[in-house]
Amino acid sequence: MLEVDRCGEFQCPIQYVVDLLGNKWSILVLRELFGGDRRTHELLAALPGISTKTLTQRLRELEARGLVERRVYAEIPPHVEYSLTPKGRQIKPVMIALHQVGLQWLEEETCICPLVEIDG
Repeated sequence: MLEVDRCGEFQCPIQYVVDLLGNKWSILVLRELFGGDRRTHELLAALPGISTKTLTQRLRELEARGLVERRVYAEIPPHVEYSLTPKGRQIKPVMIALHQVGLQWLEEETCICPLVEIDG
């Protein structure tokens, strides 16, 4: 059964999730957060090639969609951490499936991925 989005247009549930996740950076940010809470500099270090501006945009989008939580600690300098919400953790089976298919297609045994530590 097709769902009606807020604009009144019909869309496929797969399209909805793909639109929700946005792009490769959103997927990779979520991947990193499966390893636990992260600060901005930790995410930047874990995601070579992403700019601070792009990371900030993706984190804001994921937060607005209820997948990521932002916590600010009243310290000087300010301490901000990001974590997955329960809704964000629901993507875990999809991420594990992507990881498994990627391993098969790459024909590699090793990978540095937070999902490997969590799942296996």
